[in-house]
Amino acid sequence: MTDANWLYENFEKAGSSIGFRITRKLDEVQSPFQKIEIFESTDWGNVMLIDGAMMLTSRDNFLYHEMMSHPALFTHANPKRVVIIGGGDCGTLREVLRHPGVESATQCDIDEQVTRMAEKYFPELCESNHDPRAELLFDDGIAYMANCAPGSVDIVIVDSTDPVGPAEGLFNKDFFASCHRALKDDGILVQQSESPLVLLDLIKAMRVEMGKAGFHSFQTLPFPQPCYPTGWWSCTMAKKAANADFNFRIDDARAKDFATLYYSADLHQHAQVLPPFVVQALAG
Repeated sequence: MTDANWLYENFEKAGSSIGFRITRKLDEVQSPFQKIEIFESTDWGNVMLIDGAMMLTSRDNFLYHEMMSHPALFTHANPKRVVIIGGGDCGTLREVLRHPGVESATQCDIDEQVTRMAEKYFPELCESNHDPRAELLFDDGIAYMANCAPGSVDIVIVDSTDPVGPAEGLFNKDFFASCHRALKDDGILVQQSESPLVLLDLIKAMRVEMGKAGFHSFQTLPFPQPCYPTGWWSCTMAKKAANADFNFRIDDARAKDFATLYYSADLHQHAQVLPPFVVQALAG
């Protein structure tokens, strides 16, 4: 904090920063893994930081959570078992469980304190935590995926922080190989893939690691995310088969019986069209 009324995160790689006007600090916890802070802002609701990095705000988290979940769930033909690695704020879990066909959703986050802070300061994200289909585990997600029964999962969502600290091991071949083994043949892996504006090299490297693990088809979907560096973020889906298409159940998406603030069938369709510079970079 460089000003009494403003909270900033500097993003060295892009030479930029993001800030929120705040009124007070609500809480701080140092877990065994990371420091979690909660601030009250004047215009963006509550703000969560982990190790000084913006994680979510009350005002804009729906963008991330909806895009991390609904594109993959509507792309899969019939998703019944979903595993979320990370996702301790529980927003992605909530969105997954809006789909009535999902029979079970396991969320495995290494840091229980993230969930406890979310329950207290972002209770709207945790409204599905007691859904009978939900299983909340506080454990090592890398180990969890390594121990998953082969071919037992329809969708794996990697809702992680940046590839540093506890999340560093979620962006390499070994972890992706565990996901590949756990997924059914028609399964989908979806990973948050950072900013397509300034971190295209990371997206390319992630795809390479996924390819080494046996995934052969990829689709990156960009979306706005004001509280993250550059304000433009993405998720990347991966499938096992070569030249697999990412056509989604557009009629089901249009007929969904739950409300969303950002995701729609039309938006999903348009998000599949990447800007030329992204297409060129990922093809190179």
